[in-house]
Amino acid sequence: MRRPGGVAADRGRGTSSGAAGHPLVDSRDNARLFEYENGVKQSFDRIKPVLKQISSFQHEADFEQRAQRAAQAELGFELPGEILADAWVSQLDMKKLFAWCVFETYRRYCDDFYQLQPLAAQGADEFAAFLQACGFHTLDMTPCADGRLAHVVRYVLRLPQDQVRRKSYAGATFDVEDSIQKWVEVEMLRYREGRPNLADAPTRYLKAVVYHFSSVDPEHQGCAAHGSDTALAASEGLKRLEAFREAIENSYCCGASIDLLLVGLDTDTDAIRVHVPDGKGSIDLNSYVDNVALFDQSARLGEAEAAAAIDRAVAAAAENTAPGMQRFVVQLLTNNLSQIAYVRAYHGASYADIGHAERFIGAGVGFEEVQLRNLMYFAYLQTVEEGAKDLDVGVKIFSGLNAAHGLPIPVVIRFDYHGQVPGAKERATERCRQVARALKARYDRLFERGLLHIMQVVRDCTGTAPIEVVCCSVRKNEFAGAH
Repeated sequence: MRRPGGVAADRGRGTSSGAAGHPLVDSRDNARLFEYENGVKQSFDRIKPVLKQISSFQHEADFEQRAQRAAQAELGFELPGEILADAWVSQLDMKKLFAWCVFETYRRYCDDFYQLQPLAAQGADEFAAFLQACGFHTLDMTPCADGRLAHVVRYVLRLPQDQVRRKSYAGATFDVEDSIQKWVEVEMLRYREGRPNLADAPTRYLKAVVYHFSSVDPEHQGCAAHGSDTALAASEGLKRLEAFREAIENSYCCGASIDLLLVGLDTDTDAIRVHVPDGKGSIDLNSYVDNVALFDQSARLGEAEAAAAIDRAVAAAAENTAPGMQRFVVQLLTNNLSQIAYVRAYHGASYADIGHAERFIGAGVGFEEVQLRNLMYFAYLQTVEEGAKDLDVGVKIFSGLNAAHGLPIPVVIRFDYHGQVPGAKERATERCRQVARALKARYDRLFERGLLHIMQVVRDCTGTAPIEVVCCSVRKNEFAGAH
């Protein structure tokens, strides 16, 4: 039997790759997840060394052939021939080459994700049943757009990513109207199609916010959108949750099925703190279950005793919490123990990159495949004007990461579409072009200096199809349609 949420009952205790001395840790899953994360990030991190090597022989007679051999051997793909061919005139355009390599690496990463499904979770099919047994029919989660939270679903909480709605916003201050639309969509499916369960089933819609903080450098490496003020990040997340619930109740009925959950994430250790709602659904910002403390307190216990310690901690966190909510929170905390051990086993007391180290910005709608920490900064949006706050935060971050060192900011604009809907692909493509035009206008100085490059992609999200590249500012004449 497998445990709910995609964590196998056989935890592989005693192995060296991630057990970290705790009886409830799934070390085999840790080893598999680390191999995947390490492989993906190495594919991006090889770009700079390879380009440095190529730059060192750019004026030699056989430069183009040598450059292509080096790129193929180290990166797995060829470089744009026209960029290499122009190098003899002046200097090799390293900005374009760098952006191209990031975009091509991302494209290959996406193809592998949808074709090979490397993060498929054991027990994923059982998660929906577990969620309903806890009294919920949908889990809608909003983490901060910060790339240090991109792995919150599949890694930090060890949940199957295809069973959780994840939509990120700067500061985790989600768009209430967007969440209302999603709630309406879910309830309509329950009434019309009985998915994920019938409308008269006694289950509720669970909306969760994940704010974040830094235990190593709390004054500088917390949430940028809230000035690294942990208390402010938590309170703003709770305000948005309460506004969402009030909006649903005011718009539909006083008994509308909404439950709330507030989770804090230490981005240095991946340990969570959970603010457990009481019997009335109220959340106390000053009361939470600290999972890193639970880990250390229960590490020397037996499996049953450690599980019981988590049960007691959740029961004591708030008065009269609904049994289903208690059960769900216990599972989140239990799953997160494996991630705490993961960080300790493979990264030490904390991650080395406690700050931002994202490789690119993703803007638009989609990106379900990005389940890795510090890989991409999220900016979910329909228009640049709507997502200006999130984009500005992302560009500010990358101005320090890339532009300050002469490297461009790579931006992937993406809009997924439903292939069975007539004209959906064409509308998604046009949306890409609209956002590209607006993005170029908003950050025109960066774009004109070659310090911002854009790739536009679309994807049919109804299956496992790869992304389709609409246009890329790196290639000659390809960006003309976005002006």
